[in-house]
Amino acid sequence: MSDDAMSESGKHGQFLPRPDNDRFAAQLRGFGPIGILAILLILVGNGIFMPYLPAGALLVSAWAWRSGTPWSEIGYARPASWMGSVAGGIAFGCAFKIAMKALVMPLLGADPINHAYHFLAGNRAAVPLYIYAFTIGAGFGEETVFRGYLFERLGKLLGGSAVARTAIVFITSLLFAALHYSDQGLAGAEQALITGLTFGTIFMLTGRIWMVMTAHAAFDLTAYAIIYWGLETRAAHLIFK
Repeated sequence: MSDDAMSESGKHGQFLPRPDNDRFAAQLRGFGPIGILAILLILVGNGIFMPYLPAGALLVSAWAWRSGTPWSEIGYARPASWMGSVAGGIAFGCAFKIAMKALVMPLLGADPINHAYHFLAGNRAAVPLYIYAFTIGAGFGEETVFRGYLFERLGKLLGGSAVARTAIVFITSLLFAALHYSDQGLAGAEQALITGLTFGTIFMLTGRIWMVMTAHAAFDLTAYAIIYWGLETRAAHLIFK
């Protein structure tokens, strides 16, 4: 079998590791200048093009292919049940958002109104773009970058011990929160930190990304529905009047 065939084929759609003499693939997997540049490009691409294009996730896919990293190492592993992963993700994401809006964020003193996205209230023209943004951009894009890719990179750097894995959940959640601070302020960063810790823990325990992708999309779409129909204040006061 040729080197190209070795690097682009494998069982169950997985890429086999590229041959040892593929220096560029090895550099992409490492933490030298090429590896660090790849990390920066993926993070910058995710930040610049969101929510219109999941550039970070597309770059992660290109990185995994060219470096010979198996899809399973970034969480793209077949779940025990596709139906269970999707249905469970939708149910969890919706319930999680309602709990955050009605219980957690009021305890943190957050404004009931998300001013960064309040322009979406009753805005029919924006519906197609933001459904796309919250499902593909956030659910697929952000989870691929912040859970799949960064867990793989930090796992290679820090190891697989319980302490290292816990640290990875916290590091990626802090980065995820920082991403949301610029447009949503402190409340958005606090919410992103909690969701990052939750989704990160699920991913750490399961090693599969599909459920958290679906949950993330459902979480954001539930938030969107609450904003669109003008229910933010009512939802925030479900428990605390």
